[in-house]
Amino acid sequence: MQEKGTISIHTENIFPIIKKFLYSDHEIFLRELVSNAVDATQKIRRLASLGEFKGELGQTRVEVAVNKKKKTITISDSGIGMTAEEIKKYINQIAFSGATEFVEKFKDAGDAKEIIGKFGLGFYSAFMVADKVEIDTLSYQDGAAPAKWICDGSTEFEIKEGKRKERGTTVTLHVNKDSEEFLEDHRIQQILDKYAKFLPVEVKFGEKEDSIEDGEDKDGKKKWKTVKKDNIINNTEPIWTKSPSDLTDDDYLKFYKELYPFSEDPLFWIHLNVDYPFELTGILYFPKIKNDFELQKNKIQLYSRQVFITDEVKDVVPEFLMLLHGIIDSPDIPLNVSRSYLQSDGNVKKINTYITKKVADKLGELFKKERESYEKKWDDIGLFVKYGMISEEKFYDKANDFALVKNTEGKYFTLKEYEKHIEANQTDKDKNKVWLYSNNPAKQDAFIAAARDKGYDVLVFDTPIDSHFINHMEMKLDKTQIKRVDADNLNKLIDKDEKRELVLTDEQKESLKGVFTKAIGKDNFKVEVEALSPDDAPVTITMSEFMRRMKEMQATGGGGFNMFGSMPDTYDVTVNGNHKLADKILKSVADETKEGLAKQAVDLAMLSQGLLEGKALTDFIKRSTELLGK
Repeated sequence: MQEKGTISIHTENIFPIIKKFLYSDHEIFLRELVSNAVDATQKIRRLASLGEFKGELGQTRVEVAVNKKKKTITISDSGIGMTAEEIKKYINQIAFSGATEFVEKFKDAGDAKEIIGKFGLGFYSAFMVADKVEIDTLSYQDGAAPAKWICDGSTEFEIKEGKRKERGTTVTLHVNKDSEEFLEDHRIQQILDKYAKFLPVEVKFGEKEDSIEDGEDKDGKKKWKTVKKDNIINNTEPIWTKSPSDLTDDDYLKFYKELYPFSEDPLFWIHLNVDYPFELTGILYFPKIKNDFELQKNKIQLYSRQVFITDEVKDVVPEFLMLLHGIIDSPDIPLNVSRSYLQSDGNVKKINTYITKKVADKLGELFKKERESYEKKWDDIGLFVKYGMISEEKFYDKANDFALVKNTEGKYFTLKEYEKHIEANQTDKDKNKVWLYSNNPAKQDAFIAAARDKGYDVLVFDTPIDSHFINHMEMKLDKTQIKRVDADNLNKLIDKDEKRELVLTDEQKESLKGVFTKAIGKDNFKVEVEALSPDDAPVTITMSEFMRRMKEMQATGGGGFNMFGSMPDTYDVTVNGNHKLADKILKSVADETKEGLAKQAVDLAMLSQGLLEGKALTDFIKRSTELLGK
């Protein structure tokens, strides 16, 4: 048997396109060829289980080998094999219509994953790294003759009688000069570890050394010797393919360590398992991330039938869950698809929605059944929940029942519980409930203490996302305002229309204002004298809640708020006209004394807000020391 012909692709341009557009992702040739070998192996196993193949299965594994001297890579299996006619059907006739349109559509494209798989070109990815490709195959069918296919990267091929005596297929790649990196064992090992780690059929790549017991020495201590054993790449039955009822917590933790060996144990996990209206399995772990918003190296991995596809799962997993860890496996996500194709795929959108619901259900269940344990985990998982509430409307609706806020005393409340908790004491004259919060309790302790003295409760919002969360909650909650505890005088933060009389005359008020304005000497500090309690601080410096929040949101990536980041900081200086310091300044004769007292009070206020630094801080310390000596 010998035959020569032309591959039926209706154009001479297909190979240059494959080589050019797949070059940036050329390591996936090995994934494609190993996956084909695994498919062929699974098919023969299936036929045997159905009784349609009655021969001996033998050892059904895939083997990868490199021959540096011959400059070849071989991928061998003992699967169903092919006849010469099947080679013509499956290899020579690339099954897609409109080749001309295909070429036109992708001539300017650069995304390899859009081409491979979508048009059944997985096998032809071999030509990214090979000048010549050979297939030696023998079908499982009774009486089948071995066949050999040879192609040099053009559209011409040759089929002739092969010499293979055992069922299965061997693909041999004669590696081209530009791709000799793939003749290095460590490079092949690296690719197999990445793509084949959990394939359902054993994949062997050479041998590796192992230590085994070798009796005991004269002191009764165990002796060990080094032996060579088959280097099996993969775990063929990862736990996401098993039923949750057959697994223990230790199984889940052990698998997590297999995926992320240097990470702390996760907080908890969700086992995904659905077969309608799409197939999806996997395990998602909630890691301990605290407030770490850095890019995580431990990403969720996407698989299709245990073949690794990518760890860029932006369209499959809701954005607010991108910091989760684990595995998602779905054959309903097209193999080798580009990001743009993912966005338009109906199953991808359904999977995204399903994962959101599954996570919400799990969090709700944990909260209801183990509230104390859930509260202990909140500092770790709060970031996910808040992000989800901001970005996903359906998640927000569910999270209302299990989202928590924490006050400065360490007590947790659901949103509804907190509304009731503060309703009596923190409702202003316009019937708005006012939430007070601190983003740094240690630095804002004086303001928190003052709030407690009035019977007010103060929450802690100190994660990078909280400025966005606060803004979102104000839009969602009815007649609710959220204000930082140091944003203004407490009487203004929660205005209950309690009027205080200013003991100063209008002339004294303007005089005092002038002294402080001169002492500060900065245009971005606006001074006002107000009637406050004599027990309140003599001077308070604040930034408006709106301006500060916009700047915080811009600093954490609130794209539409860039205009605020470039604006200079402006501050409100509130001088307590009823404080005894005001009277002391007004009664002082020397202007130098007046300004010195005013400057000291202003610096104290600035110090409480963390605004005093450099020379100004040095001068304040020197001035304070001098005052102590008087």
